[in-house]
Amino acid sequence: METMPGGEVLRLESVSKLYGSGDAAVLALDGVSLDVQPGEFVAVMGPSGSGKSTLMNILGCLDVPTQGRYLFGGEDVSTMSERELAHVRNRRIGFVFQQFHLLHSMTAWRNVELPLLYRNARDRRESAMRALEQVGLSNRVNHRPNQLSGGQQQRVAIARALVTNPDLILADEPTGNLDSASSRDVLALLREINAAGRTIVMITHEHDVAAVARRVLEMSDGHMREGALVT
Repeated sequence: METMPGGEVLRLESVSKLYGSGDAAVLALDGVSLDVQPGEFVAVMGPSGSGKSTLMNILGCLDVPTQGRYLFGGEDVSTMSERELAHVRNRRIGFVFQQFHLLHSMTAWRNVELPLLYRNARDRRESAMRALEQVGLSNRVNHRPNQLSGGQQQRVAIARALVTNPDLILADEPTGNLDSASSRDVLALLREINAAGRTIVMITHEHDVAAVARRVLEMSDGHMREGALVT
């Protein structure tokens, strides 16, 4: 992982996000401030329309604030070019989505190596194999997504997020498409990854999912407040 110049992995300073204008304007985020330190596991909870998705897009450098500042590793995201933002997304943030987003024509290890292709990394196959071993799928490396269960597909997606050795993992409703047993397995895996030192921010609307995190933040109508601290 790259060095964090400012200490924290990320910092939001009074961030607001406005979509549209005039009577049609929607204030999706309203003065949100947040610090996430290295090694934290933070869950962000809230109902649909609370601002979770907008927050996720900003944290993932997929969108920028209308007001306020977002510092990633001490660097102001708003000053970055599209090329620099793409660099951050590819090398410093690992994404895990509800829908898995795996390419069905490719085997598990080929899916995991994809982020490394964009940076012309060497030893891509070896790195992908290590990541799959880390998530307990060393015996499924040549299986395609349609040969894997939903839980196994999400493990492949987590391995893909890990393969670049990112500073931050963003997990957006990672159990949303899983049955209860697979959900428990994936959440236990995320807890293990965090215990090994990885920083995770997870978006969810489910209390039992948020409970695996060490810190819970609650969103409502674009505002954020501190929830429970889990031990």
